[in-house]
Amino acid sequence: MRTALSIAGSDSSGGAGIQADLKTMTMNGVFAMTAITALTAQNTTGVSAISEVTPEFLGQQLDQVFTDIYPDAVKVGMVSSSELIKMIAAKLDEYDAKNVVVDPVMVSTSGARLIQEEAIETLVNELFPRATIITPNIPEAEILSDMKINNKDEIVTAAKAIAEKYNCSVLLKGGHDINDASDFLYIPKNENGEASEKWFIGKRIDNPNTHGTGCTLSSAIASNLAKGFGLSESVERAKDYISGALAAMLDLGKGSGPMNHAFDLKSKFAETNL
Repeated sequence: MRTALSIAGSDSSGGAGIQADLKTMTMNGVFAMTAITALTAQNTTGVSAISEVTPEFLGQQLDQVFTDIYPDAVKVGMVSSSELIKMIAAKLDEYDAKNVVVDPVMVSTSGARLIQEEAIETLVNELFPRATIITPNIPEAEILSDMKINNKDEIVTAAKAIAEKYNCSVLLKGGHDINDASDFLYIPKNENGEASEKWFIGKRIDNPNTHGTGCTLSSAIASNLAKGFGLSESVERAKDYISGALAAMLDLGKGSGPMNHAFDLKSKFAETNL
């Protein structure tokens, strides 16, 4: 069985972060492991508190995972401080981590800031060059590319600029009312040593419950990379999965609720008596 590791923060409401990653990786057929960067007190309406782990403890978690069950892919999500980012980068190098997916989480769905301002520079300098692919949304890509993104052409320009600057592939998620849920993948160097690009055309699903979509997509990409699929196919499979989870129209909580990660679960153990 293939394995994947999520390095991210915990979401007490279960819709994003570590909890979403565990569900996504399990439903995508890999054994999921975790290294927790922070505890959050949050629900579908917002984040009320964040408590970081120490860099030393994060490093110990990573040591225990890599030296026992080596992950076939790694997803990095919420990391709020420079010290934690540097520890992750050091451990990725130490253990020669493969298939690293970085979701540059900066702001939650509810609008809460999840990374310190000074940590953004550390994130792009320490983790992006070690990433196989990064998955920014429009607001994050505007910060990373230092440009406004208002249309499809600017999505392409920004993705290429980020990829060339940090030497990693970029999936720029084109939601936020710009491109009707279509995403743009730019690979600066494919298996033939050439640049390649692809639009993944998506249909916007009329579901206000989008808590954890970024976490879920990046974890699904990591899962498929772990199973041996190429980068483009991993993205396509991940987008199909998240579309199914959104289309299930789960409605929980008073705010932006979670998706149904288990929409495709057919096991007898998932049967209900209601």
